[in-house]
Amino acid sequence: MAEPGLVVLAELRDEALDVGAHLDVVLTSAVGAVASFVGTVRDHSPDAAGEVVELEYSAHPDATSALTAIAHRVAERFEGVRLAVSHRTGTLRVGDVAIVVAAADAHRDMAFEACRALVEAVKAELPVWKKQVLADGSHTWVGSA
Repeated sequence: MAEPGLVVLAELRDEALDVGAHLDVVLTSAVGAVASFVGTVRDHSPDAAGEVVELEYSAHPDATSALTAIAHRVAERFEGVRLAVSHRTGTLRVGDVAIVVAAADAHRDMAFEACRALVEAVKAELPVWKKQVLADGSHTWVGSA
């Protein structure tokens, strides 16, 4: 039977995310490709009627377990792929990194597919709430899982 993918990192952090560290943990001598996704805070949103100046992410107490489960479920679909994922919590300014996903495999197609699958699953399912703070001091809440 084929070996499922491996989750080497799945965490929520209230400190800056290190993109390079995610790449480092998925690399091995068998890896020929690493696909990554870095989601950053932007200054606008279709859900906001003004300039976004910061995001406040809050997480359900079980969000770390949920993130780990999501990553393992995605890993089961991709034989041999190594996955790393982290999501920020707390207050982030425009330009800050909110999520990092890295997927490594011997071949690029599998790395790309696994990376996208993990990003989409986290976005759809992770119990994290996002409050967008606007330049005028108002705020909006963006839907959560």
